[in-house]
Amino acid sequence: MEKVILVNERDKQIGTEEKQKAHLEGKLHRAFSILIFNKKGEMLLQKRAKRKSFGGLWSNACCSHPRPGEDILAAAKRRLKEEMGIETELFEVFSFHYQARDKNYIENEIDHVLYGIFDGNPKINKKEASSFKWMKMKDLKKDIKKNPQKYTFWFKKILEYGEKFKELL
Repeated sequence: MEKVILVNERDKQIGTEEKQKAHLEGKLHRAFSILIFNKKGEMLLQKRAKRKSFGGLWSNACCSHPRPGEDILAAAKRRLKEEMGIETELFEVFSFHYQARDKNYIENEIDHVLYGIFDGNPKINKKEASSFKWMKMKDLKKDIKKNPQKYTFWFKKILEYGEKFKELL
């Protein structure tokens, strides 16, 4: 049974909870989102597997949760390899709080945003992602404006907050 780290509004650990229960009850917990860019300046997107919450939507390269006792960077590297078959150096940029609902599933997360550089194509885990694509930022922003329903809530928020980090995004 996978557990998540419950936190307060300042991202201080206050306990742990079974992952499914935390999401059903909307308990605040720690998460991370990874942005991957190639040397052409394109961002890697994954289409979330249908079986997952927010399934079938486009999002950043990888999202998940650290396990109890696991730091953000180690967890991010582990999940990026498990979901997308990618190994690369990652750097944390910022964190933020968001809430989103998908049917009975509630995301209430302090999301740590990391980025890395990778050239090539990922080897996606079909249980996690049904597809991937590389997009130029200007094309991505245009498509999100035109088709916001095709993208996850947190990914749109990351890009919105990321405006503060223009050199990255």
